[in-house]
Amino acid sequence: MAYRMSFKWLKQYMPRSLYGRAALILVLPVVTLQLVISVGIVQRHFEKVTDQMTRSVALDLKYVQRAVNALPDLADIKSIEDDVATPLGLTLTVPASGMPASGSRLWYDLTGRVVERTLHASVDELGPVVLPDTSVVELWFQSAHGPMKIELQRWRVSASNPHQLLVWLIVLGALMTLIAYFYLRNQLRPIKRLASASTEYGRGRVVPYHPAGANEVRAAGHAFLDMRNRIERQTHTRTMMLSGVSHDLRTPLTRLRLGLGMMDEDEAAPLVRDVDDMQGLLDAFLDFARGDAEGEAEMVDPIALAATILADGARMGQAVTAGVMEGDGDVALRPLAIRRALENLIGNALRYGRNARLSVSMTPKALVFCVEDDGPGIPAEQREDAVRPFTRLDPARNQDRGTGVGLGLAIVEDIARAHGGVLRLGQSEDLGGLKAEIVLGR
Repeated sequence: MAYRMSFKWLKQYMPRSLYGRAALILVLPVVTLQLVISVGIVQRHFEKVTDQMTRSVALDLKYVQRAVNALPDLADIKSIEDDVATPLGLTLTVPASGMPASGSRLWYDLTGRVVERTLHASVDELGPVVLPDTSVVELWFQSAHGPMKIELQRWRVSASNPHQLLVWLIVLGALMTLIAYFYLRNQLRPIKRLASASTEYGRGRVVPYHPAGANEVRAAGHAFLDMRNRIERQTHTRTMMLSGVSHDLRTPLTRLRLGLGMMDEDEAAPLVRDVDDMQGLLDAFLDFARGDAEGEAEMVDPIALAATILADGARMGQAVTAGVMEGDGDVALRPLAIRRALENLIGNALRYGRNARLSVSMTPKALVFCVEDDGPGIPAEQREDAVRPFTRLDPARNQDRGTGVGLGLAIVEDIARAHGGVLRLGQSEDLGGLKAEIVLGR
């Protein structure tokens, strides 16, 4: 079995946003390129140049060293300094104190170690090499007349200001990265606008959007607009069709009701119930077809909306109570659609249970409407089927307890999705029945 390397552990360290990943793609090659060039230039080019320059100076040092050793005594050292050392750019002195024990250099002197290594390899009897700064080189050697010190300028053994290339490399790299960032931001802006328009439409809000950016992004934008227009036309056509059907059916139903009113009450009672059932079925179909088409999104206080629904339920004699009401602030909702969804949930709860409870919870990221009852509930394996249109569950939801056609939860889920949320079904912990939650993002 072939071994396949897994990089799943790396995903947790990767940026989540598009900007972050694009910046990583942009910065990582630039930093890698700078590191490779820096190592290549500093370790190869500058070190090689330094080695060549130092070997050239080593020839002058050998010549001065031989001239000093050839003197019978130190009385003529001045002539060697004037005639030999000075023309070569060297300063020859006889130190008053002894030779230092070891050489030294600054910790950030990158080419200093190359200078030391090359001089010791090229000049015999060379002692400590002292590099007190980046401008002077002090060389000590043991001559035939004792310790001697030679000073020379640092630029003779190594390239002057080697850090300038690194500075230019870093500055230009940062400048190009900044320019590329602004360009990349302009390229990513149409993608963010497309994502924002899609998210808003998923929440039931149509915002102005015009395709822009690269050809691929424009193509995706036009495809989104075409899809949105088709959905709008389909929704409008469906609503208009069912509104027309409703209008056409209400007229004969009204005639039937008037005709039944002229019959004997005992004989007409079953037929009146059938007419009422047909009216209820017609209203349910219209609610499902209408979904969230009515009303525009507006800023609404969810707790105040829930209080209004509870007050209306109390006036109608419904056994619905208020649960936990936490959080504050307004949320962009379609109040008529949300009201219809909550009233459907409360109606279902009271149809299959004796008591219902409505709770509202708001956090900075989510809004949750929760309706619980003390009825039989819905088994976990049937909850996915319960939200499908025209689905009626038995025995969890007894068909003899109502005249619905299985659209109540489907209507609620449709409204929740139109707001960019979901409908979650579970079991109430204290009441024991169904727990229906409408979860909306803020």
